[in-house]
Amino acid sequence: MRGTNKLLILDRDGVINEDSDAYVKSLAEWIPIPGSIEAMARLHKAGYTLAVATNQSGIGRGYYDVATLDAMHQRLRELLAEQGGTLDYIAYCPHLNADNCQCRKPKPGLLLEIAQQVGADLTQAIVVGDSLRDWQAADAVGAAYTQVRTGKGERTLAEGKLPADIPVFDNLADYADSLLGHIPA
Repeated sequence: MRGTNKLLILDRDGVINEDSDAYVKSLAEWIPIPGSIEAMARLHKAGYTLAVATNQSGIGRGYYDVATLDAMHQRLRELLAEQGGTLDYIAYCPHLNADNCQCRKPKPGLLLEIAQQVGADLTQAIVVGDSLRDWQAADAVGAAYTQVRTGKGERTLAEGKLPADIPVFDNLADYADSLLGHIPA
């Protein structure tokens, strides 16, 4: 991990890009949430280590292949680079619930993989997500958690299963503003 700065682990669908109950199956369907890429770049420039932990069971379901997923992630990296930011690591789980793997959130495998790859202590990390399973994975490794309202965020909040003391932000840009202590002009 760069310096002593915190690791931010972001869920992908619903936090960085628009989510779909029908799955994000192609590069054309991968659409950044307004302000998310810029927020990631600002966080990177402020010294945060950025990683993504994403369940991608659409691969296991045969909706798209790893090459398509790689193209989406390459586009994310390109857009981020255009804003002066870098993504340190992307971990994904291609499995179905029935596969009973250790990497599919709410299990902590993706977070453990990220910690190993970037040399981070997960008890010092912050996970940003939009679903109960994101919080459950963070809780399993002792990481802090922040909920966004984008993606499945509002639905998750309405279910009332998250602890009441979890910070909630409208979107990733709103959270970045809070962390960095300013509102962009």
